[in-house]
Amino acid sequence: MSSNAKIGLFDSGIGGVTVLREAVKLLPNEEYVFFSDSINNPYGDKSDEEIISRCDEIVNMLINEKGCKAIIIACNTASAKAVKSLREKYSSTPILAIEPAYKMVHDNNPLGFTLIMATKGTIQSEKFRRLYYSYYNHKTSLLTCVGLADLIEQDKKQELRDYLNEHLGAYKGKAQNVVLGCTHYPLAKKEICDVLGDVNFFDGSKGISTRLKYILEENDLLSDRQDGCTIDFIDTSESEEAREQKKERFFRLLREEQI
Repeated sequence: MSSNAKIGLFDSGIGGVTVLREAVKLLPNEEYVFFSDSINNPYGDKSDEEIISRCDEIVNMLINEKGCKAIIIACNTASAKAVKSLREKYSSTPILAIEPAYKMVHDNNPLGFTLIMATKGTIQSEKFRRLYYSYYNHKTSLLTCVGLADLIEQDKKQELRDYLNEHLGAYKGKAQNVVLGCTHYPLAKKEICDVLGDVNFFDGSKGISTRLKYILEENDLLSDRQDGCTIDFIDTSESEEAREQKKERFFRLLREEQI
């Protein structure tokens, strides 16, 4: 495998841009392929079998057509449901899986109440349950955010604000730590703060990017290019107009800094 081969990332939409942002900061001279599976968004309410099958198709394409040297599953639901089977099938390629950053809360030992926001698929998964009960304390609540990722994906601003007011209002003045258990959710940090106030956010994007760098170094797969990164964006929206709109928003979000 060439050290200058590409790094593949995929998500049910463009939420994984929050992971790519961190990867580019740490690895600024790599070539990236980002696959946004918009036509199948959201993954959170799909069956395990549907998710595993679709993820297999995507990873097969990224490895065998795009020649990727490593894969990041930039979707918490897909990570929870499909990573085991993907690693077994594509054992010669490093496959990294993001997960809700609940361990970060434990490791940093912040005081106060913790709210974990995630999709139904993530919260119901065995992988997440093992993580949750490994670090559980009584000052933690789970919030299943059905439909939230789709509102963020579709950039529905007013509907997003209405949703957050309805579902997060009970935690205002109570939650000090918020685990963003979906890669879409960091794109709504400002709106979440508008409801909850000043909170500590935790998500897995920095951790998985650090892990990626370590694995590439360990396997002598760091790019030797010095002319910056390239990013190939692929989206599965039905129309060319929709694909172009997603592409434009994706690269705009890639340049933005999170709060």
